[in-house]
Amino acid sequence: QGQFVESGGGSVQPGGSLRLSCAASRRIFSLYPMGWYRQAPGKQREQVASITNVGTTNYVDSVKGRFTISRDNAKTTTYLQMNRLKPEDTAVYYCNIFRPADGSVMASWGQGTQVTVSS
Repeated sequence: QGQFVESGGGSVQPGGSLRLSCAASRRIFSLYPMGWYRQAPGKQREQVASITNVGTTNYVDSVKGRFTISRDNAKTTTYLQMNRLKPEDTAVYYCNIFRPADGSVMASWGQGTQVTVSS
């Protein structure tokens, strides 16, 4: 059984918004930083946003100012609010924990959630 359950994806027009959720087990949620990743067809998976267990955030340049990562410790859930979506944001989105030292993920991947941005 996977460690994460991603949800909230869908199809939107350019400029639209979506809010993704990632539910994680309590055992790992509070110990490690969480990242949101995406993989578009024919491309490598990339981390787009991360948040530490004390709330420090980081974003890839392509989503800065449009995406916001947050976490609810009581619900052991991480969120990705995506605004002003672009067609190039189309991908399957995943969450995972990672090692700060080298960025390597530490758990198996969930099923992901599909985001499609198209007019």
